[in-house]
Amino acid sequence: MKSIENAALIGLGAIGAAYGEKLQQHLGDRFSVLVDRRRLVRYNEQGLAINGRSARFRYSPIDEAAGPAGLILFGVKNDQLKESIESVRPFVGPETILLPLLNGISSEDELKAAFPDNAVLYSMCVGIDAQRKDREISYSKLGKIVFGTKDGEYPGAEAAVRELFEQAEVPFEIPDDIWREMWWKFMLNVGINQTSAVLRAPYSVFQNVKSARDWLESVMNEVVQISKPAGVNLTGADIQRARPVLESLAPEGKTSMLQDIEHGRKTEVEYMAGKVIELGEKYGVDVPENRQLLKVIRILEEM
Repeated sequence: MKSIENAALIGLGAIGAAYGEKLQQHLGDRFSVLVDRRRLVRYNEQGLAINGRSARFRYSPIDEAAGPAGLILFGVKNDQLKESIESVRPFVGPETILLPLLNGISSEDELKAAFPDNAVLYSMCVGIDAQRKDREISYSKLGKIVFGTKDGEYPGAEAAVRELFEQAEVPFEIPDDIWREMWWKFMLNVGINQTSAVLRAPYSVFQNVKSARDWLESVMNEVVQISKPAGVNLTGADIQRARPVLESLAPEGKTSMLQDIEHGRKTEVEYMAGKVIELGEKYGVDVPENRQLLKVIRILEEM
């Protein structure tokens, strides 16, 4: 596959903006953020700041397709993916590569179903502590985008994204087994996002309070148990591998689910505890921690 000449992002949340800024700096006018008219007006009037820097992206209205993008990154929430898929269709050509940055383990399959002829890379973000408050986005750790092809489906696409990220200085990693790494990140998100939302706790609580850390690890362990009949085979060592990641995050930082609770937004609990419960029923694994978390977080959403 040839080099990526232009790229686009849909979903200008904290993570999308943080990595989008790096691509904007490298690609210039060949990078754009796909937005509807309402957001276009707001962003042009108010702009965004990233770590105190003005970050005025080039915005492309979704109703004015200007030709296909070489790469489209999805920085939306899971419940926004269906709408985003329809929004990006005019920007998808035969060689467009799709790279979802969503939490969970289902977005890639949704994109493959919607765009069966395009390369869809499996991907996730690790170690980034970006937060957004109104027009202000901040992070102390940029982390990295971990991506790759499952079963070697799209080696050309993987190479093209690698080349672009190297040139744009976007930190990344291509693991030997991307599907296992996706499950590992799913395990981490299921633990830290949900327990932090219920406790209203920043990362410092899990860094300093053993009982909080023990609880999130018991929640993660339910994903480990499901992974065995699913053929992924996570182990206790994978839980231990999550510890230095959590220790590296800014103590005052907050998970995306905690931010959603604080701002009265719908969370992604259905794609975390909900998915764990679904898989537990499929494989005959009891997941009491996640069942309780689903109940409590749904109550918090209503509150």
